[in-house]
Amino acid sequence: MKKISVALLGILAVILVGCSGSDTYRGSWKATDSNGAKFELFFNAKDFTVRNSTGKKEKFEYSQNSVQIENSVSTYGIQLADGRNYQINFPKSDDESIGLIKDGNGTPLYVISRKDYIKYEDVFKLN
Repeated sequence: MKKISVALLGILAVILVGCSGSDTYRGSWKATDSNGAKFELFFNAKDFTVRNSTGKKEKFEYSQNSVQIENSVSTYGIQLADGRNYQINFPKSDDESIGLIKDGNGTPLYVISRKDYIKYEDVFKLN
């Protein structure tokens, strides 16, 4: 049974390589960086746009190259067309409307939310 599970996970991983972005993170996000600067992100299936507070937009092509779910916490790996890798992490297992975008080393770059601009501390505060 374990071999079958490993084989199925392997097949799933192969299928996901080069896939378009997950429905989980597609759409509009409000983002805040570590300095408190505010951005708006919009993820499409194969590209995303970043708009800063002055209205300047940048568009990036990407492909989703991994999905990891551990203890109901989801992390999606994306690779930009220029080779840079990022992770979109949803640290709360019961809430995929708040997340983090991390660089390839796992360092948080942006805190994202569907509704509000929030800080890193707001994600991990105790209720």
